[in-house]
Amino acid sequence: MNEKNCWKLKLACVWGGELVSVLTSSILQMGFVWHITLTTNSASMLSLASLAGFLPLALFGTFAGTIVDRLPLRVTLIGADLFIAAVSAVVAMVSLAGALPVWVVMVALFVRAVGSAFHTPAFQALTPLVAPAEHLTRLAGVTQAVQSGGYILGTAVAAVIYPLWGLTAMIALDVVGALFATVAVLAARLDVGGTDAAAGEKNLGLAAQARALAAETADGYRVLRGYRGLFALLWCGFAFTLVFSPISALFPLMTLDHFGGTTGDAATAEIVFSVGMIAGSALLAAWGGFRNRALTVVAATALYGVATLAAGLLGAGGFVAFLAMSFLMGLSSPLYSGPQTALMQEKVPPEYLGRVFGLYGAIMSWAMPLGLAFSSLFADAVGAPAWFVGAGAAMVLLAYVTWAIPAIRHIEK
Repeated sequence: MNEKNCWKLKLACVWGGELVSVLTSSILQMGFVWHITLTTNSASMLSLASLAGFLPLALFGTFAGTIVDRLPLRVTLIGADLFIAAVSAVVAMVSLAGALPVWVVMVALFVRAVGSAFHTPAFQALTPLVAPAEHLTRLAGVTQAVQSGGYILGTAVAAVIYPLWGLTAMIALDVVGALFATVAVLAARLDVGGTDAAAGEKNLGLAAQARALAAETADGYRVLRGYRGLFALLWCGFAFTLVFSPISALFPLMTLDHFGGTTGDAATAEIVFSVGMIAGSALLAAWGGFRNRALTVVAATALYGVATLAAGLLGAGGFVAFLAMSFLMGLSSPLYSGPQTALMQEKVPPEYLGRVFGLYGAIMSWAMPLGLAFSSLFADAVGAPAWFVGAGAAMVLLAYVTWAIPAIRHIEK
């Protein structure tokens, strides 16, 4: 294959492996959730499981991004996949020995998430190191579709596998998926990423190496802060996540309590949202968004807000309209995150990409529990519909504020 299309083959190999890996990870993730539910029948244990899943990214994401920048990307991607596979293999052995304790599942969720804290910024840093800059926004749509598609399909397949073969089969599938992703990265023959920083510090003491790591992490923050538009978008994204995160948790309450639906109706609303994400990813891949990518982000924020506001205003008989609003919310999600990813990939120097994406992921990870904690205090008091109305109005206001910031409005310049 000629040099012009070589990058397409590399990305196709890695993305194919990622699709399988996300699929099998989603299957296992659902298996863990069902195992905790059936074993404990405790909402607090499910909340603790969610905490175990995102806490490593919040705690280690920034420093993990610094390490990603130091190593060749193939080393990080393969190392993270094999690490996650090893954790799954240990859980499988415990499961085969007898009943699987819930605390083992909690530890597994936490340790697997440590591997994801390295894999996620490495995967996000890959595309701009391989593909031409003019394709980044459309490719961001493709990566969104790969990850969303793997998650949706994995959730559906899990519903078939769990009652037939149980959790051990799901764990085995996850190990196979991680190995497949490893082979895909090897087949892509990636030769990008990595610096000589780590090699120059081999003779330093542990404390000196830690200081060097902290200094490099701080450099990544300063680089991001130097791009005023990106830095402002980061904190607008924090505010968006703060408002958005409780909405996903309140989805089932809207269906069951407000509309008087069944658990099947609640699952339908989640599926429709996910289908909207796939449609939004496909739209972004085909269209690429507005020429000013900040305008695409603002429009997506406003669309999400209007759909959320409209959903909250529906009466008890408006479930079909709620499904339509769920689709629009899902549609707007890739249009919101994709252009931001492409902007960072294009504007941030390659040697800082891991740090910047690690920092971005860590900040967003802290926004989620803050939003959920805030909603847990007030959502029960005001009710899910009123919360949807308030959150939707806040998102529309945030879209206006975001566009009013000159650094964001002129980000392409």
